[in-house]
Amino acid sequence: MTKDELKAAIANIKKNVRVTKVVATRAVKTKRGDFFAGFSAAWNTVQDDAGGMGADTDIVMDTSEIAQSGMTLQESKIAHNIIAMQADIAAYEAAFANGGISANEKDDAIKAIKNNYARLIKDSFLSE
Repeated sequence: MTKDELKAAIANIKKNVRVTKVVATRAVKTKRGDFFAGFSAAWNTVQDDAGGMGADTDIVMDTSEIAQSGMTLQESKIAHNIIAMQADIAAYEAAFANGGISANEKDDAIKAIKNNYARLIKDSFLSE
């Protein structure tokens, strides 16, 4: 495969890939312990997860319809940023709630988290 063929194949995959699930987990480590948070979000999932959303999708949809129901790569990056931001915030809130960090540390961290993710999300829209 030539370099140009490889680039074309990668571009085609990126254009056609559909993501149906985004997961983010976080931990805040302090002297008083480690505090964890995790989020998982599905988007028109086709994952056969024992009766969950999409378990019987193959009965009513063909493969091309199923493939179109996911997020584009750009959408999944933005979705991941949104979910990751919530996981970050939740981990700091858990650390605060359990006495691991002060209210000021929590508030400062959450403010920085929101600013940083807002910048990433904005950049995701501008880069495509």
